[in-house]
Amino acid sequence: MKKLRIGLLPQVITGIICGIISGYFFPEEVARIFVTFNGIFSNFLGFSIPLIILGLVAPGISDLGNKAGKLLFITVVLSYAFTLFSGFFTYFSCKPIFSSDIFDLAANMNAGVENPENRQLVPFFKIDMPPVFGVMTALLLAFVLGIGAAASSAETLKSFFREFRQVIELLISRIIIPLLPLYIFGIFLNMSFSGATLQVISVFGKVIGVIFILHILLLIIQFGIAGAVSKQNPLKLLYNMLPAYMTALGTSSSAATIPVTLEQTKKNRVDEDIADFCIPLCATIHLSGSTMKIVAMSLAVCMMQGLPCDISVYSGFIAMLGIMMVAAPGVPGGAIMAAIAILQSILGFDEQSTGLMIALYIAIDSFGTACNVTGDGAIAVIVNHIAGKKKSI
Repeated sequence: MKKLRIGLLPQVITGIICGIISGYFFPEEVARIFVTFNGIFSNFLGFSIPLIILGLVAPGISDLGNKAGKLLFITVVLSYAFTLFSGFFTYFSCKPIFSSDIFDLAANMNAGVENPENRQLVPFFKIDMPPVFGVMTALLLAFVLGIGAAASSAETLKSFFREFRQVIELLISRIIIPLLPLYIFGIFLNMSFSGATLQVISVFGKVIGVIFILHILLLIIQFGIAGAVSKQNPLKLLYNMLPAYMTALGTSSSAATIPVTLEQTKKNRVDEDIADFCIPLCATIHLSGSTMKIVAMSLAVCMMQGLPCDISVYSGFIAMLGIMMVAAPGVPGGAIMAAIAILQSILGFDEQSTGLMIALYIAIDSFGTACNVTGDGAIAVIVNHIAGKKKSI
């Protein structure tokens, strides 16, 4: 008899709902058991983050060395440019939209902290788990070793990276991801106990609505650029990519959508060789949709909690975000896992903010994936045009 498997999204939603409800009737001593687990899991996550960065980013960079040529450089630059544009487009669009509602909520939350009936639960005990090295050390190591392996014939090092990535993928898929619903349950249990849940859920319902509208606008802009460059109708280009968009909505996987993305990209007059090269590569390095979700949600959290969110802070955050997630799409939950490091180190997120980000990211994961893979088609059209111009010279 085949074992029924429940997807991550239903588990997360169940964790959120059960956490909110449980906060209203769980005795404090029982609730503190889950808060204690959250403290231990959060510390383990902090220990794992540098290893996740090294295990995902270094192999992703070293693997690029297998695809030499100018088209690789052009595709990588375009993908990163699209990702950066998505981040800054989201920031400048969301900040004025969020301001009034978020500041009202921040005032309410600060007032709630002063109310003795609205208090956060504390764990029974804590277990310190210091990481082997810091986040920036892990990132620099990943760059140095990854670029070095890509530029040389260090097959032993590349083999080590591949095997280390397998270990990290197992860590994420077998330990971190299965425990996330329980972690999220504890986050919302604590929020419900303190009386802040309904305010937070109300605001983030609006945030998700804004993200949905913005990701449609982003796709129109991306295909507008592709249409202008290739002298094709941008709406027709975008229409041809709709099957890939809908497939990504259903699968929440860039990798699983590659066959459909390839087929639809070729319908946009992209040469078969260019499509076969661009689409699998962009499935790894182009993350416009994922970037949009993380920037919008993190901006809302920063504004709620009074954390710095000016452009000087977010410029560095967005630039790093596009690099940190370079190999994440191949791993379930990998994008938000890779982003946790800079959410904490650059934006100053605490345990509750990080848990909230994870829950909300997973809740609308498929929309980010759909935006990513559909935008891959726009990049392929531009690369195809550039390659065609070079051939004619």
